[in-house]
Amino acid sequence: MLSTLFPIVSLLTGIGILLIGSGLFGTLLALRAGLAGFSDPVIGLVMSAYFVGFFAGTFFCPGLIRRVGHIRAFAMFATIAAATAILHVLVIEPAVWLILRMITGACLVGIYTVIESWLNAQTPNARRGQVFAAYMAVTLLALAFGQVLITWADPSGFTLFGVASILLSLGLVPIAFTSIAQPLPVKTPHIGLRFLYATSPAAIAGALASGLVIGAFWGMGPVFAQRVGLDTAGIASFMAATILGGAALQWPIGHWSDRVDRRRVLALVAASASMFALISMAAAPGSMAGLMVSSFLFGGLAFSVYSISVAHLNDHLRPEESLEGISGLLLLHGIGAAVGPAAVGLLIAGFGPRSLPVYYAVTLLLLATFVLLRIRQAPPTPMENHAPFTLMVRTSPEALVLLTDTPDEAAAAPHGNR
Repeated sequence: MLSTLFPIVSLLTGIGILLIGSGLFGTLLALRAGLAGFSDPVIGLVMSAYFVGFFAGTFFCPGLIRRVGHIRAFAMFATIAAATAILHVLVIEPAVWLILRMITGACLVGIYTVIESWLNAQTPNARRGQVFAAYMAVTLLALAFGQVLITWADPSGFTLFGVASILLSLGLVPIAFTSIAQPLPVKTPHIGLRFLYATSPAAIAGALASGLVIGAFWGMGPVFAQRVGLDTAGIASFMAATILGGAALQWPIGHWSDRVDRRRVLALVAASASMFALISMAAAPGSMAGLMVSSFLFGGLAFSVYSISVAHLNDHLRPEESLEGISGLLLLHGIGAAVGPAAVGLLIAGFGPRSLPVYYAVTLLLLATFVLLRIRQAPPTPMENHAPFTLMVRTSPEALVLLTDTPDEAAAAPHGNR
């Protein structure tokens, strides 16, 4: 394993540093928007703009990378992202922030695409699962550590914006020093939702619901914590606990889903996450211990929904269909993530900050109900058709190549049931 990871240490280090800055910046921006007096619907739109840019960048960034090359594209994306971090604090206007967030989202998906295509080129087929797991672990831990940095300075000042910009820039350094050859040009993803729904309705529903919930968490979670009265340290702890839960609990939940009907696991996970969302609503802000525990468990369950959905879809796809199929789920998840913060902004404006966990609970309960209906309508997938579970965080379609067999390894496999 060490011999596999050593050649890509520079790639993992670079993306880790950059994502620490990204994790800090996302939470900081939501807090600063509240301190600047932005209304809740406006904050929701601004935070949704990031996911709109991320979604759009999925389609135009591959062509740009093919044109200028991986290293130049990475440098350009990271530099623009670092500049937008500073511009947010220089021009505090909602319309400007909305445009800057779209640019940031497009830059981040471009960065992901460059790093992940490099990982694909450097990873031997036998080690793809291990490298993907290491990459996902670095991603989640870096985003969690970024929440801790929010306590270093006052969110109303310039310092934290500067720190975020510095980290986004420093992520360039390990990449610039790499001697790894540039990989083959990346491809623009294609999506066929009709085919995916016919193949696995439960996976489609899970990806969309996960996007709606996780997008709302990233965009409006800090706003919820701020509105219910948590201080900066409390907000950082709340966000970090949820993310670390997502990192810690996905593995045991996923391995359990490998041995039983995944739809039952998906339904139970969604229903349980719904319950812990309501518990966190009741705990905040009076019981910090209760809020941390319930947030950790909610994160572990809610972050698992997307991973289980991907594994469930993979159970029904032939190897040659896997990459395009999972790319479709990824893009559908992105649509949900773009809608979630804007919808929650309206809810908080009308019903107060506790409408965020209620939104989580209702969305996940609807998912659980839909999946239970599917269980009654279709038999389970045979155990021999189960694809191994893999922890997933929304990145770019290039990361999905690590989850799929290369053409020389692919063999025809029967479809399972839906």
